[in-house]
Amino acid sequence: MIRLCAIDDLSEDEVHRVELDGGHGIAVYLLDGEVFATDDLCTHGEASLAEGEVEDGKIVCPFHLGSFDIKTGAACAAPCSIALKTYAVEIIDGAVHIAP
Repeated sequence: MIRLCAIDDLSEDEVHRVELDGGHGIAVYLLDGEVFATDDLCTHGEASLAEGEVEDGKIVCPFHLGSFDIKTGAACAAPCSIALKTYAVEIIDGAVHIAP
């Protein structure tokens, strides 16, 4: 398991960016008390989703205002059409982890 952050680092309806070894970014979200993780890079352009806004369970890209469902990664609004990669999350000893 890869440790991303402490659960206390997360705020409801906000995005927390974690950079893994090699520079790969993961966006971590706390929605309605549940934790979710997706790739941080928008599939439409070179934008960090951690700089976007969470609205109604979706992350809105800061570049072109396309959006993705945080729980499923599905593209929800143009110009985004390719889903985000999502990660199964486990909470272990107060920390957020994903499988490698």
